[in-house]
Amino acid sequence: MPVLNEAQHLEAAVAAVLTQDYPLPFQIVLAVGPCSDGTEAIAAELALHEPRVKVAPNPTGRTPAGLNAALAESAGEVVVRVDGHAHLSPGYIRRAVETLQRTGAVNVGGVQSAEGITPFERAVAAAMTSRAGTGGARFHVGGSEGAVDTVYLGVFRRSALDAVGGFDERLTRNQDYELNIRLREAGGTIWFDPHLWVGYRPRGTVRKLASQYFQYGQWKRAVLRLHPSSLKLRQAAPVAITLGVAVGLIASFCTPWALVLPGGYLAAVAVAAMAEGVRMAPRVVVALITMHLSWGIGFLSARPKRMLAHMPGTR
Repeated sequence: MPVLNEAQHLEAAVAAVLTQDYPLPFQIVLAVGPCSDGTEAIAAELALHEPRVKVAPNPTGRTPAGLNAALAESAGEVVVRVDGHAHLSPGYIRRAVETLQRTGAVNVGGVQSAEGITPFERAVAAAMTSRAGTGGARFHVGGSEGAVDTVYLGVFRRSALDAVGGFDERLTRNQDYELNIRLREAGGTIWFDPHLWVGYRPRGTVRKLASQYFQYGQWKRAVLRLHPSSLKLRQAAPVAITLGVAVGLIASFCTPWALVLPGGYLAAVAVAAMAEGVRMAPRVVVALITMHLSWGIGFLSARPKRMLAHMPGTR
């Protein structure tokens, strides 16, 4: 569990793991970065009173470095990837391990269950779990059990993680997706089980949502530099949307007909948002537009060679 400034959620996240119905011993390794909210003291206190909890330092505070640090300090044949504000569904670990054994997969995961509390968070959750928002990835919208390109978080065979060198520490975002690419290239199967889910709380403001998806777009471009054939149609869509809206707005100074492009996009988003009801639709429209355009702008403005060169790597 990589942890950075999670004082508000850490105890609940650890408790959700400790109460899992799993028949064999397991440990929780908290990879704690430099925090400003007292998280380090909370983690130390948890480790002091619970022998199954261990703390591993993560001086950089970066997620992939923390994950690798936790791997180095842990033991066991199965590795469960958890976040510091995540909430595992009941029986998550037991079912995931059973699915690993049943399918022969190297990584098993389920649904990222977005659960908003404020009105805007609920709108973002609706956008994230719609095909209009995420392009239909099964870990967002659900679907049938089977092999996929990636899953949310994941439950791994340690031998497979070790064989590909763990997480790439150069990546601020998309490190999970990139790892799954290497696992698949090594001959492994990534398996989606819809009966597994992990609670996720979306960003609560437009600014935070825009920053998140801007980084997603940027680092997807970096992953493409490492794996040029990994781009999916659902990931190219925000780039095409962003370019279409930009071209339409610029060209509208010459001909008003160019507004068909941004106008058509806005109409399509509005129709998709109406599926969530009239009252929620305006916020869902804002969430969808923020997600699409921030992702597209991040992708188009990224400088992947420079981004990767300035980050230490472990591979």
